[in-house]
Amino acid sequence: MRDNLQIYMNEFLPLRDVVFNTLRQAILTGELKPGERLMEIHLANKLGVSRTPIREAIRKLELEGLVTMIPRRGAEVAQITEKSMNDVLEVRRAMDALCVELACDRITPEELEQLKEACDVFEAAVKTRDVKKIAQADVALHDIILRATGNQRLIQLVNNLSEQMYRYRFEYIKDSSQHERLVEEHRVIYQSIVQKDKETASQAAKTHIDNQEKSIIRQIRLDHQKL
Repeated sequence: MRDNLQIYMNEFLPLRDVVFNTLRQAILTGELKPGERLMEIHLANKLGVSRTPIREAIRKLELEGLVTMIPRRGAEVAQITEKSMNDVLEVRRAMDALCVELACDRITPEELEQLKEACDVFEAAVKTRDVKKIAQADVALHDIILRATGNQRLIQLVNNLSEQMYRYRFEYIKDSSQHERLVEEHRVIYQSIVQKDKETASQAAKTHIDNQEKSIIRQIRLDHQKL
């Protein structure tokens, strides 16, 4: 169990939700590793709460697919498998392609300027080598494209997938050898939207996801070799 796991109190949320958000964030960012056991007593002591909100949080995390219940072992952080990753990225690939195509038609000058700034912020974040900052900058950039579609149902669908996607994005961004490629892919997507080139934008968005998939598969296989 990570010694630096901390609870982030929020006076507007019930304790059970605060605990749930704390544990979910720790899983999504890799602070709690795939396969790591979630022991109620230890977590309760660590976070300074009773076992009840821990138990409720673990149950919700299981429903989200972030925790797996193992017979005679209890709760564990769900493994990142090639199948689970493929399922998520397959859907995200199609949605991202649609997002950039719609953005080519609908993005406003203000949003276009925001997207340019987001590309610059992402590039600056890459230079820090801080994985959390890079992931946050990546999410912010893609959120601008998503909002530019103006399609509320599409926005809802992408947001519903965002938690799972963040986990895979984080695995990808940990691979520093891919950082320059990410910067270049963002530039291509941005320029394609500026030029309203739907075909190039769509292909760039798909390639963006395909490269993530290849990198994460390498990470998964390396992790398995270490076991």
